[in-house]
Amino acid sequence: MAAPFLIIKDMTMAYGDFVIQRDLDFTINRGDIFIIMGGSGCGKSTLLMHLIGLQRPAKGDVFYGEESLWQADEKTQRRILRRTGVLFQSGALLSSMTLSENIALPIAEHTSMGSQRIRELVSYKLALVGLAGFEDYYPSEISGGMQKRAGLARAMALDPEILFFDEPSAGLDPVSAKLLDDLIRSLRDNLGATIVMVTHELASIFAIGTNSVFLDPETKTMIAYGPPQKLLAESKDPKVIRFLTRDKAESQTPTATKIQEMSDV
Repeated sequence: MAAPFLIIKDMTMAYGDFVIQRDLDFTINRGDIFIIMGGSGCGKSTLLMHLIGLQRPAKGDVFYGEESLWQADEKTQRRILRRTGVLFQSGALLSSMTLSENIALPIAEHTSMGSQRIRELVSYKLALVGLAGFEDYYPSEISGGMQKRAGLARAMALDPEILFFDEPSAGLDPVSAKLLDDLIRSLRDNLGATIVMVTHELASIFAIGTNSVFLDPETKTMIAYGPPQKLLAESKDPKVIRFLTRDKAESQTPTATKIQEMSDV
């Protein structure tokens, strides 16, 4: 049976008196590719900030295994979060540094490795994401998809047990997005990492998601929890169904239908 890894318990997220989400209760199991989804403004990225220690919940807690993140002292928090890696939406690479220097930064900061060992490790991480030989390139010299992969290599620099991605496919063409999905699945399978991913991309949700939570901006709480394919097949909530079938709905617009009719003539 799957082992619980991250437990979100009775969480409320708020800015002052303005509540973003309330009553969040769900579990992310070890080995999941867990999708946080929902409409614009529902608090997906805000939830991610709560999970990685950047924003304290108004109520509730996050447990890494049996350890509370938000009841822990600062030293314990740092130790817990050392188990994580984060890929932000923009990639967040430092433009003045080469890819090698970007990836070496957290290794040099948090370990006592020598420079030669760090260079070897950086080359290995870049090779894992298909960027072998690009150590001396600057972010501006590579494509958007390659920047995302370089950001992923940096997120993996310290061999985290759990990786957090914020809209990893944003701004990528369909082919690059598919390659990134394949890479994410490969990292989960080959390295044993647990993945938590904020996304609205249906192709990614159904291709690699093993479990998910759906946040609703109107009721300000979670209204669905489970594998995306199961939610599509079994959910009775019209908001969930509309979100998970929107590509199909768009393909049935009058213009699309007319084009199909013309092609059948």
